[in-house]
Amino acid sequence: MGMTQIFTNEGNLVPVTVIQLGPCSVTQVRTRECDGYEAVQLAFEEKKRNVSKPLQGHFKKAGVSPKRSLKEFSLPAEVEVKPGGEIRTDVFEEGERVDVRGVTKGRGFAGVVRRHRFGGGPASHGHTSHRRVGAIGQCADPSEVWKGMGMPGQMGSVKRTIQNLQVVKVDIEKNLLFVRGSVPGCTGRLVQVCKAVKGPGKAKAGKAAEGKK
Repeated sequence: MGMTQIFTNEGNLVPVTVIQLGPCSVTQVRTRECDGYEAVQLAFEEKKRNVSKPLQGHFKKAGVSPKRSLKEFSLPAEVEVKPGGEIRTDVFEEGERVDVRGVTKGRGFAGVVRRHRFGGGPASHGHTSHRRVGAIGQCADPSEVWKGMGMPGQMGSVKRTIQNLQVVKVDIEKNLLFVRGSVPGCTGRLVQVCKAVKGPGKAKAGKAAEGKK
């Protein structure tokens, strides 16, 4: 839902990203006996049009209305959920750490100065390579362009994960999650919020949800 800033109890100003986190409906529970692994499938955001018949049957079996997005999250064995249930913002607590996955903003075709922060050529008169890539190949040995060389091309619109973001505030009534710092993607884009894989203050096992920035 965008970024804003809030003040802590100590009076410190904290930039936060507001995420509308659910409610997410449980549409399917994967089990090791039937599927070979354990996971929970969550659905988010109502969808009233252009729902295929197979998906209509899938949602009807779970007892939920058609949704826009379906995502699977790993589920520990000690966590019990059933199809038709809901996961809301109260699964997270203030102060814990989360990982947020999303698709970054698409910047279109960009050169090496903007895409890879190259320094560029001389800016004085007589030079014609102000923002060009410059020499990219090697001499006689190995006489090739190495893989991974920075080149002009598509910038942005890739999947990224921001790790160890702190949960500053949880609004259970409005299903809002206030996360310190920025997350990938533009306002209105779907993101996935799950427990922190590493770092201090990891979230409790089984906490995962999907929401909209």
